[in-house]
Amino acid sequence: MKVFYDLHLHTCLSPCGDEDMTPWNTVNMAKILGLDMIAITDHNSCGNCRSAMKVGQSAGITVVPGMELCTAEEVHCVCLFDCIDNAESFSDYVKTTMPPVKNREEIFGSQLFMDEGDGVLGKEELLLTMASSISIDSLPDLVGKYGGVCFPAHIDRESYSVLSSLGDFPPELKVNAFELTPGADGEYYFEKYAYLKGKRLLKSSDAHYLENMREREFYLDLEENSAPALLRYLNKEGI
Repeated sequence: MKVFYDLHLHTCLSPCGDEDMTPWNTVNMAKILGLDMIAITDHNSCGNCRSAMKVGQSAGITVVPGMELCTAEEVHCVCLFDCIDNAESFSDYVKTTMPPVKNREEIFGSQLFMDEGDGVLGKEELLLTMASSISIDSLPDLVGKYGGVCFPAHIDRESYSVLSSLGDFPPELKVNAFELTPGADGEYYFEKYAYLKGKRLLKSSDAHYLENMREREFYLDLEENSAPALLRYLNKEGI
């Protein structure tokens, strides 16, 4: 079945995410835009995924728990999980790999934990945009131990991408997908980088503001509209 998706969305837990990107607002905006599936991927935390998933159940939107991890090489990778318990366990582990740098709201913005009714549950004190000590080479196997999959985010960007940080794809990087920004030319990257042969191309908004979320445009052919079906799809090589 065709599942229209956006697998890279931030909430107000990300310090660079607008405070209007609450779990309720984000999920219901996805519904207005005609999406079937979204993933909540805050920086280095899955702290608002559970609340967003509860909103998704009411709104009829599949919400996949996830995270945008910053590796030791300062490469952003999207990590997606089959269930919230695994996502939160991975999130707890990632926190142990982060440097003990406190967030400064006046500079970076607030980092809000919210419930499904957009009530504030608390604030994350650790600055979530810092690089973890997890290497990009070790990340796929690590995420797999928590029932998840990962792929390099926005590889066409000039910062925090695998190409901007490393210049090329590490040949030992074991992933089956990669992400481009919506306007990027996928054929260009397939032709230029032999590493991408057989990989699945994903395009998502990486929205930090409600107005940056996109209408239904990109879809995946999944067995069903669910997180496990998505992960099965991403665990297979593309055609």
